[in-house]
Amino acid sequence: MAEYVGAIDQGTTSTRFMIFDHSGGVVGVDQKEHEQIYPKPGWVEHDASEIWQRTTEVIKGGLDKAGLQPSDLVAVGITNQRETAVLWDKTTGEPVHNALVWQDTRTDKICDELAQDGGQDRLRSKTGLPLATYFSGPKIRWIFENVDGIREKAENGDVLFGNLDSFLIWKLSGGTDGGVHVTDVTNASRTLMMNLETLDWDDDILSLLGVPRAMLPEIKASSEVYAEATAELGGIPIAGDLGDQQAAVFGQTCFSVGEAKNTYGTGNFLLLNTGTEAVQSKNGLLTTLGYKIGDQDAVYCLEGAIAITGALVQWMRDNLKMIKAAPEIEELAASVDDNGGCYFVPAFSGLFAPYWKGDARGVIAGLTRYVNAGHLARAVLEATAWQSREVVEAMNADSGVELKSLKVDGGMVQNELLMQFQADTLGVPVIRPKVAETTALGAAYAAGLATGFWAQIEDLRENWLEDKRWEPQMKKDEVEKEYRFWKKAVTKSFDWVE
Repeated sequence: MAEYVGAIDQGTTSTRFMIFDHSGGVVGVDQKEHEQIYPKPGWVEHDASEIWQRTTEVIKGGLDKAGLQPSDLVAVGITNQRETAVLWDKTTGEPVHNALVWQDTRTDKICDELAQDGGQDRLRSKTGLPLATYFSGPKIRWIFENVDGIREKAENGDVLFGNLDSFLIWKLSGGTDGGVHVTDVTNASRTLMMNLETLDWDDDILSLLGVPRAMLPEIKASSEVYAEATAELGGIPIAGDLGDQQAAVFGQTCFSVGEAKNTYGTGNFLLLNTGTEAVQSKNGLLTTLGYKIGDQDAVYCLEGAIAITGALVQWMRDNLKMIKAAPEIEELAASVDDNGGCYFVPAFSGLFAPYWKGDARGVIAGLTRYVNAGHLARAVLEATAWQSREVVEAMNADSGVELKSLKVDGGMVQNELLMQFQADTLGVPVIRPKVAETTALGAAYAAGLATGFWAQIEDLRENWLEDKRWEPQMKKDEVEKEYRFWKKAVTKSFDWVE
């Protein structure tokens, strides 16, 4: 009898396959990075064909490492980097252009043009989102305007669009031989084209962006059987689909109104469950879908999205060569007692929540001759914590609920110096679960729920176990003084691009 659930976790820098048992324990994992392509400043691309290749490799690798066959899996779920847009040819299965990544800023002029009538928030009441380069819809329009013949093919349904979940499900379920073209409500809610109330593509917005409905995937629940897999997972139901941050909400079992989690990855994403009501933000947050289980009512979240957190550590490693591996940042930062008066605002692709300033760029403020590599490393880590504090303040204001504690996950939560500083800056306990990679776990949970491997969400709650918690230690007046300097540094990043 099949006793495990698989999850494809397709992230910004790598793809992994993880296998979980009934208690949520990891029994197998394989992971491979893919190339980050930077054709121009502010442009970020991925080769979707390479990502598909990596996906097939890690599925095989994960099964081999666990000593399992595909038939040992009850189902497979998918979670993915959101907002990264892929257009591919239905006949050949090949992408018509590199995928435009969520960090990519090339659609800034399209967004500015759309904002001339009604401002940056003209679509917010329907989509919960501001007009920003972050989202997928304007990326489709950019490809139409820059790659000949694609718009016409899309109108005929011969070129398909999706975030990477749609592309991978289509490939996994047969591709050119009967592949299923679907997405889920969470991914659809990140395109700037889905209506939050109807959970369907909005015809007025499609018309505004010039996107034909024929190229769009069908919007489904986050937990239901979409298709049977072929190839590496032959015959296994594909039964879960969630954008990565919503998958982490699921994996952290934030199923009650007021429960929140923060994921520390390439960027940071703080999501608060607001229940079956879409709460419109007045403080620069996004209103987004949290998840939808089968035919149950959809659950909404408020989200604070921060573009650059873990990516800043990678930048220190790859561009400045100040460390050889990401975990070394903690040791370097611990070599000094404080930041030496130095603040790093990593607005590499503009500022996301709560500012939404696409024309901001990164700054290092407060430099003196005293500042050394250790101070810079500490400023890099502190930037993640300060950005998260700004989002928490916006969330408290929007929801009217004061945060009591914060569940955390993602790669950076192994950095204990950062986790302690996060508890200090927020003034609440920060709690790390036993399984820190909750994104893949959430996708597995969704797939397992859809296929009866887990009967109800209460079964998932019982799996959640605390690994470690950090209590605030820093004096409040010291925290507030530092925060004032951080806010001052942020203002120096504004209006950089003319």
